[in-house]
Amino acid sequence: MMKILFICHGNICRSPMAEFICKDLAAKRGIKGLTIASAATSNEEIGNPVYPPAKAELKKHGISCEGKRARRITAADYREYDLLICMDSFNIRNALRIFGEDKEGKLVKLMSFANSDGDVADPWYTDRFDIAYSDIYKGCCGLLDRLSQ
Repeated sequence: MMKILFICHGNICRSPMAEFICKDLAAKRGIKGLTIASAATSNEEIGNPVYPPAKAELKKHGISCEGKRARRITAADYREYDLLICMDSFNIRNALRIFGEDKEGKLVKLMSFANSDGDVADPWYTDRFDIAYSDIYKGCCGLLDRLSQ
């Protein structure tokens, strides 16, 4: 059983989009044995649902995120999950503050699975949830391709 945790700043836009896109893709590909979740590096949105424009973008693609509430990562998540996948470089920096260090090399950026060292576009500032969706979709496809090998 592979356990994956997607991480962003508030856990209301990019990381929950990644969680539900990846769950949807895994189901469509018939990939079993994955636990997929998401969390934040900050306390700002704890308990809040997925941001409405992010939820609407997922819905455009037939993906539901009902019931998701933001939560913050804890040091225990480092032990609990096999992969800790961040949306950008700032998320990695902030996650390291919580985890302490990455001795096992579990902490990576999502776009590395799309053969890029870039960040997932942040729709919080641009309102371009379509671009974020596209980045996340590419990263999740690459992740699942790699896990299937």
